[in-house]
Order: sequence, then C-alpha cells, then structure tokens
Amino acid sequence: MKKPISRFLCLIACLLLYQFTGGQTKPITIEGNVLDAQKSPLVGVTIAIKGKNIGTVTDLKGHYRLQVNDPVNAVLVYTFVGFVTHEEPVNSRAIVSIILEVDRKKLDEIVVVGYGQQRKTDVTGAISSVNAKSIQDVPVTNPQQALQGRAPGVEVINNSSKPGDEPQVRIRGSRSLNAGNDPLYVVDGIPYSGSLNDIGTGVIQSMDILKDASATAIYGSRGANGVILVTTQRGKTGKAVVSYSGSYGIVHQLGETDMMNAARFTEMRRDANRTIGKYDDNNPDASDQKIFNATEYANIKKGVDVDWQKLMISPGYQNNHGINVSGGTENTRYSMGLSYFKDQGVLKLQSFERYNFNVALDQRIGNRVRVGASILGSYSLRTGETYNGIDNALKMLPIAAPYDDNGKLITYPTGDNQQPNPLLDYVDGNRIELMKRLRVFTSLYGEVEILNGLKYRLNVGPDIQSYNYGLFQGKNNTNLLIGGGDATATKNNASVVAYTIENLLTYNKLVKKHNIGVTGLYSVQRQTTDMGGTNVRGIPVESQQYFNLGQALNVTGLSSSLSTWTILSYMGRLNYGYDDRYLLTLTLRADGSSRFAPGEKWGYFPSVAVGWNIMNEAPFKRIQVIDNLKLRASYGRIGNTGITPYATQGALQRIPYSFGNKGVLGYVPSDLRNPTLTWETTTSTDIGLDFGFFNGRISGVIEWYNQHTTDLLMPQALPYSNGFNQVLMNLGTSRNRGLEIGVSATVIDNPKGFSWKMDVNYSRNRSRILSLGEGGTADIGNAWFVGQPTIVYYDFKKIGIWQDKDIALAAKYGVKPGEIRLEDVNKDTVIDAKNDRQILGTPEAKWQAGTTQRFSYKGFELSVVAFARWGSMIRSDFYSNYNTLFGRYNNLNVVYNTPANPSNDFPRPNANQERPSNFQSLSYFDGSFFKIRNVTLAYSLPEKLIRDWKMQELRFTVGVKQPLILAPYRQKWKGIDPEDVTVIGIDAPATWMLQFGINAKF
Repeated sequence: MKKPISRFLCLIACLLLYQFTGGQTKPITIEGNVLDAQKSPLVGVTIAIKGKNIGTVTDLKGHYRLQVNDPVNAVLVYTFVGFVTHEEPVNSRAIVSIILEVDRKKLDEIVVVGYGQQRKTDVTGAISSVNAKSIQDVPVTNPQQALQGRAPGVEVINNSSKPGDEPQVRIRGSRSLNAGNDPLYVVDGIPYSGSLNDIGTGVIQSMDILKDASATAIYGSRGANGVILVTTQRGKTGKAVVSYSGSYGIVHQLGETDMMNAARFTEMRRDANRTIGKYDDNNPDASDQKIFNATEYANIKKGVDVDWQKLMISPGYQNNHGINVSGGTENTRYSMGLSYFKDQGVLKLQSFERYNFNVALDQRIGNRVRVGASILGSYSLRTGETYNGIDNALKMLPIAAPYDDNGKLITYPTGDNQQPNPLLDYVDGNRIELMKRLRVFTSLYGEVEILNGLKYRLNVGPDIQSYNYGLFQGKNNTNLLIGGGDATATKNNASVVAYTIENLLTYNKLVKKHNIGVTGLYSVQRQTTDMGGTNVRGIPVESQQYFNLGQALNVTGLSSSLSTWTILSYMGRLNYGYDDRYLLTLTLRADGSSRFAPGEKWGYFPSVAVGWNIMNEAPFKRIQVIDNLKLRASYGRIGNTGITPYATQGALQRIPYSFGNKGVLGYVPSDLRNPTLTWETTTSTDIGLDFGFFNGRISGVIEWYNQHTTDLLMPQALPYSNGFNQVLMNLGTSRNRGLEIGVSATVIDNPKGFSWKMDVNYSRNRSRILSLGEGGTADIGNAWFVGQPTIVYYDFKKIGIWQDKDIALAAKYGVKPGEIRLEDVNKDTVIDAKNDRQILGTPEAKWQAGTTQRFSYKGFELSVVAFARWGSMIRSDFYSNYNTLFGRYNNLNVVYNTPANPSNDFPRPNANQERPSNFQSLSYFDGSFFKIRNVTLAYSLPEKLIRDWKMQELRFTVGVKQPLILAPYRQKWKGIDPEDVTVIGIDAPATWMLQFGINAKF
C-alpha cells in the first residue's frame, strides 16, 4: 500500500516541478526600433506593456530594450505626441520594430469660427481657443475669469471680490474713449447680451476668441472689440453617460488692511494736535482729555483695542454641484443638466446664488435634414450688490467698543454721529438688498442639405430676461444713521425680450486641389427693454421692507423707460484653398442699425486674409523637425455702434418755472440732437505665424497687429452761451499696436510614468490717442492727450515730504514742513493745476503673461496656473479715503512724518485739515504683480478599479485659489491685491480659497 502512495506523491512533485520550470514561459528581453513614415528614428517614444506599469523610451537612435515576463500574451503600447497610439502583440518575438503614423487629427483639428467651423490648417484669422479642461482648471464664478492668463492678447481684470461681480475683458486693449470696449459674446451661434454670470461654467465646451479683422469682420458693427464664441456641451453618439461634478471651497480674506491699533491711533491723534500746538507733552493726561471725548478717554483707560475687520469679516464658502446626462444614437443626440452654485462672501450681507438647467438636442431626419435646440436657463439671487460694510469698519476707531455692558450694540461707539456701529447692518431687518434674475436663452436651428455641399441653415435665438431688484434700509441702517431720516426702500423691475433670426447659405466644394467655401447670411436682431423703478422714504412698518411702497410717507423717485433697437445684416464670405498650401478669405458685411439717423444707418465692413501653409511645400516636407509652419496676414474694417438707442434724437427734461405768478412745469432740451452720428470704425492689420516642432511636442503662434480707430464718439465742448456745454460727435482717432506669443509644449510624455505639459503666453499692447478733433491736443477734463494711452492718470506728482531743514524753501510755496511736496514742473515756485499737473502713468500694462503647468504621474495630476502684469500704474482709494491723518477716523498704519521721524513717504498728521493737502497724490502705485491663480492636485482612481464599480471615471481634487501674490503694492506698501481695472476700490476684501472637489462618470 505504501509503494503506490509513494509513487503517486512522486508524480505530483514532478508535475509541480514542471509547472514552475519548463511549464512556465521564460522572460525575454525585447528590442527594436521605432521609426516614422520616412524611416527616420523617433526619439522619446514611450513603450509600455499593456495592463502593466512597466515601460521604457526610445534612445537617440529610436532604439529600445524592454524585458517582458510573458512574451506569448504581452502587448506593447507605443505612444508619442503627434502620432497615433499603436498596439503591437509580442507573440514571443525578440525583435519588434514598428513605424508610427502621424496623427492627422492634430493638424485637422476643427476650430469654431464665426458662422461655422474650419480645419485648423485652413484658418487665416487670429483665433485663440480655450477648451473645457482649461476652463475647469480654475474655480471661477463666471466664464470670463477662466480666460485670464490663458490666451495671448486677452486681458481679464477682476473689478472686485464681491460675489456676483464680473471682470473687465479687453481683447487687444482699449480703442474707444467713450463708446465702450467690451467684446461681443456669441453663445451657440447667437449674439448674447447681458451678464455671462447667467451661464454656469460647467456647461461650456470651449471658448474661441476672434481677434483680428478677418475673424471678427463677419460680425460687422459689433466686432471692433473682438468676439468671444462660447460653445456649450452637446450629446455624443453612444450609451447614456451620467456625470456629476461637485466642489466645496472655504473662502478666507486674503489679508487684513493694515489699520492702526489703539496705541498707534491714540499717538497719531496726539501728533495731529501737536502739529497745531494743541497738545502739551508736559501735561499729557489733561491734553488727552481735551482731544478725546469722554467715551474715547474712558476706553483708552480701559485698554480697549478693537479690530473691527475681524468683527465684520468671517469665512465664506463656495458650493458648486452639477449633474449631466448625455448620449445618443447616430440620428439623435442629447445632453441635459442641472447645476447649483452658491458664493457666500466674507461679508455676511454679500452672496451670489445661481440655479441652472441646460438642454441640448440634435436630431437627424433622413440623410439631408438636421434640427436641434439648446436651452440655457438660469435663476439667480444676489444680495449686497451695493453694500460696502467694510468702509465703516475701516474708519471706526480701535478705541471704540462695539457692545455695552449688557451685550447690546452701541449705536455710536465713539459718540460721533458720523461713525455709526457697522455691525448694525448685520442686525436682521436693518438692511435687505436682493437682485433676482431669471433668464432663458435659446438657440434653435434647422439645416437642409439641398445638394451635395450646398446647405441652408436657419438659426432662431429667442432670449427672455427678467430682473427684480429691491433695497430696504431701516432707520438703524448705517447709511441712514449718518444721513438721518426714516426708513427708505427702492424697487426696480426690468424685462428684456430679444430675438435673433439668421438665414445661412453655405456651399463647400473640393475640385482636385481647389477647396472652395462660400457663406451667405441675412439676419435680423432686435431687443426691447422695459424698465421701471420707485424710491420711497418713510416706511411705516419696517417689516414691510420694499413690498408695500404705497404705504410710504413720501415718494422720492419714480421712473420708467422703454427702448428698442434693431440690427439688419447681410454678409458674404469666400474661403479658397489651393493644394492645402495657399489660402484666401474674403468677407463683406453690411449692417443697418436703428440707433443711427436716416442716411447714417448703414455701415460696410470688408476684410481680406491670406495664408501660406509653408510646411506643405516640397522642401519643407523633408524636414523632420518641423511639422507645422503657416504664415498668415489679414486686413479689414470693423465697427462699433457705441451709442444708446435714440442718442441721435436728443432728449428733453422737465423743469419747474414761474408763469403768471404760478408754478408750472415745462420741458427744455437736455441733450442736443446730432443726426450725423455714425459708426466708430477700426481698420486692422494682422500678421501671424503658426508653428509646430518635434511631431507636435512644441506648437504655438506669433502675432503682430496694428489697429487704427476713426470717428471716435466723443463729447464736443460748446460755449455755455448756447445753453449746452457739449454735444456727442464723431471726433478723434486712436491706435492699438501689439505683439502676442503663445507656446504649448509637451516637455515629458510618459503615460505610464511622469508627464509634464505647459502652455505659456505673452502679449504687449500700446494704445495711443492720435487726434481729438479740431486740432486739439488735450482734453484735460477727461484726461485724454494726443500721443498718450487712452487711459492715463493726470495729477500732481508727489516727490516727497517737506522736511524741517527745507522750511525756507517750503515757505516760498506757501506750505510748511510735514506737508506733501509736489514737483514744480515749470519751476515758478507756484503749484497750480494748469502748469504743474502731469501724466503720471497708465493702468495699461507694458506686458502681461500667463502660464499653465500640468504635471502627471500615474493617477495623480498637479496643475499650476499663473498670471502676471508688468509696468502698469494703479490708483488706490485706500490711501486717500483711509489715510486722512486727521484723527477723527482710523488710519492706515503708515509711517508718517514728525519732527522726530522725518519720513519722506507720508505727511504729518494735522487736526486742522480733514485730509492732507493734495492727498490724492498719495494714491498712485506701481501696479505690477505676479499671481499664482490656482494650484490643483487631482487623483483619478485606476481604470480597473472603477470598472469593477461600473463607473467610467472617479476623480478627487483639492485646490488653492490665489495662494500667492507678489507685488510692490502688497509687499512694500501693505496693500492687499493690486488687481483692479483703474482704481483699487473699497467694497469687498480680496480673498483666497481652499477647495475640495469630486468628478464622477457612470
């Protein structure tokens, strides 16, 4: 019995030995070469074993070596930027060499242009694109913020950190002095007016910026300031995909304004009285009782030291959630979504809340008919739009106690009736401000292919908006406690109904080497705005707020208005390409606007552009390093309507007067009519070079442009003897000239390991006023000067503080030591506005740049977005409003001049003047800055794991918004954030945010 068992065990042992030796495939080392279609070696190609974290890259000769444990079943995956990813089974081979194919999709990438799409290689205009991933890189509240630092020539400046505020957007600078410089927005092919805050960023697929005349002339009278095309998400063929994105961010104040504490303020008031000889240092206690009232004196003795900013400011938050369902078949595609966004500011009374829904449907009917629709709906609530609670908090004295001994708010903490307690605004019912907006923006289309290549398309875009604004201020609101009076209320309503109808006929034909495209357009756009408003004082029961204005004691204001404008347009465009080498685009648009008087209604806007795909020339096809090289040039005219409806007709106003010993009402002209007003016209020249090297690893664009704007809409001064001081006319010319550079690079590309990609852009713009009409060289009242930028700061120049040693020279100027010393331009020892004011600088930056850096390793991705502006000047209201050195209000914690401390930066405190003489000269600073806008770390779970969970994607993110600002204004002068349009205002503190997010697809 034992013998058979021994034999059986021996057999089992032999089988196991075979399994772990000869029965298992031995690892082998595979080698080979990776070449392109011309049999040239490719350097840096990644070769990985499919399903494994094992790989290598090719060397300088395109050669590689890789150990494979299972050569029978292993599959090698070859990836390289600019080439199609290739999979190759090993099949036990020791030598595996392949040829990679160029990824033509990169060169044939589709770019959205006005009224259509083009291959990237066929584009002759200056267009920059920002895709959905770039938009999602930075947590933003509106689409414009996503463009900051992302596209050369596009300047996005935040006005404030107040929830619901929109930034200022300028494309290639400012060219108009009076008619506006905002770009035209086109959403899903329909011109879009009003606030982009109505659109959630999660629904945007791409944003394309049209910058030169060739690209924007197709929009005629509204293209002078550039055009931004917004394309929203649409469904794709395939099974239904459910996606969710959510985030929560904690918002903090970026930094406190450096105000004086109790000790510094107390000493500053003493110094202010020392200056005028009202403080006796030999008897300080008695002197303190004279210059501080009883409440202030008692608080000083108690050691009261209050940081009012900390009382007013608390952490805010941003909450963002969106869910979307999309999918479709070959004939039907759909996308539907809901989203919610809430931005609670660090000031309690400021917030912005938005609900969005979006529906997109595309239906194919047979082989030649397509219809579709997209609907963007939004409902938003904004509180504290005009609230500026931080103003009173900064002015309030640190020696003032906010609460009495019973814990109740003290109405006037210092006894000064001009300094009410700012915390009173936070008491329920004292201040209520709410703006409600409802909007449904729709884009409908129907398209018929009449013949092969010939299509007719009808676009219809109804747009309905409703606004409802209410403001209630109780009698204990800080504004009324300063001004006095009963509770007030304001109620404003507005409705906007607009529509766009476009008829498009397109024809595209390829005949051998000739590629022809023709587009024709006939369109009409109309908008009607109906507004009304009521202001009242004396609300009998404050709980009525602004909902029962008829019960108020007094109606202090009543208004209503109705305005309508219409634009009728014709457009034709010809695109011609020969052999994918030579390109030509001709465009002509004619616009008729109801805003202008008969005889001036129509404007004509032509453009021409040429392109040369140098890379498709025979000699360049053999150069392996260069894979894209295109030279472009364009010239054209574009317009700017620039005036409000009825501006050419003049206006009347009602005035009371005496007639026959009776008071009666009459009407007099308030604005002179000018039926000759016409379009502002910009003539633009653009030269661009598109390039790409090393199979797409490096690509970019260089652009030079020159824009010349004529017929600027400006007020012409008139003698007062005419009864009017000005009339609106077409006067003056301006110029914008600049350079733009954008580069994208894949520095390291290893899908199974570490990868590094970057985008960098640089731009500079120089605006100049060339003439102001009638030979004038300056309009001092508006700070317009021939030969200077369109916006400048014109003021006295501070060159220091008068010191005690200069007392004799100061006396010649009628000033004393400790006062601001101004530059005497004409050296006549008299400082006067006519001769001694000068151009100090401009908010226009010498250059600006932005970069996005993306690093990835396996499932981790780190993105850093940075932005810089250099060489601009800013004006800060902080240094004029909170730097009075008077002693009545708290002050910025500056090092001011005293006999013992001869500071040359800020003047000596003076209790006899509410502000220093020429205080505005203290407000100008270098506006240069460098910002890291956002840092985001993301982790995507492994594909195998999420498939087991029946998911397509699961991604977690953590990010910091605005973690770093480097600026002279911040580091040297203790400011907070130098970013603003022209003036650093006081309404909401600058903030930073820590955000956590999740993205999931099922």
